[in-house]
Amino acid sequence: MATPDKLDLLRGTLDVLILKSLSWGPAHGYQVASTILQESGGVLLVEEGALYPALHRIEKKGWLEAEWGLSEKKRKAKYYRLTTEGRAELARRTQTWTRYATAVTRMLQA
Repeated sequence: MATPDKLDLLRGTLDVLILKSLSWGPAHGYQVASTILQESGGVLLVEEGALYPALHRIEKKGWLEAEWGLSEKKRKAKYYRLTTEGRAELARRTQTWTRYATAVTRMLQA
């Protein structure tokens, strides 16, 4: 039987990408999506319909904190930042993803 990490691995992809993007500093949702797109070389496009529910879910888990501020365009925006728990979760998930990616690469190159 699979462990919880293995069951949640693919479902948790967006969560780990969000955590990683926020590891570089606080950002609002549009910035998070832009960072993911840019850092993935234009490959990973995160739609609003997936992004904001994920941000709210992660915030409820205590991995993010949020506060309202003004965006670069002087619009009201909710800025998210990692909590200590969020940084620990990012470290754990990064380790899991690295093991997973290595295993898939080995299989595909076999």
